[in-house]
Amino acid sequence: MNNKNAVVHFEMPAYDRKRVIDFYSKAFGWEMQQLGSEFGDYVMAMTTESDKNGPKNLGAINGGFYQRATDEPAQYPSVVVNVENLEEQMKKVVDSGGKILGEPMAIGGVGRYISFEDTEGNRVGMMQMIANNSDGK
Repeated sequence: MNNKNAVVHFEMPAYDRKRVIDFYSKAFGWEMQQLGSEFGDYVMAMTTESDKNGPKNLGAINGGFYQRATDEPAQYPSVVVNVENLEEQMKKVVDSGGKILGEPMAIGGVGRYISFEDTEGNRVGMMQMIANNSDGK
């Protein structure tokens, strides 16, 4: 099996960023980092030693926490799948019975992201990393 379409990230909603940072750093020793408003005040969770290429430990992933919103659908823990071409993969998701949630969004310095709902009602993310983008967007 190759790394094509591998799970590369997890996400979970949080009501209180400070509380989630305190909990996961104390309970599991994760390195937690609050990002700024340009990143939606996202909280990064480094669960394993990483470098610019990602986790150093085979099979390990890092993740993060987004602000839980009562007016948004599918506020549940999810995983993020790395894809080579976001538009092509979005079409495959729809053709396979899934539903795209919203529009692709650029995440500065990382890539382009979109959420979808699978046939079982699970929210899952897809990310086309900058390294996979020919136009750098």
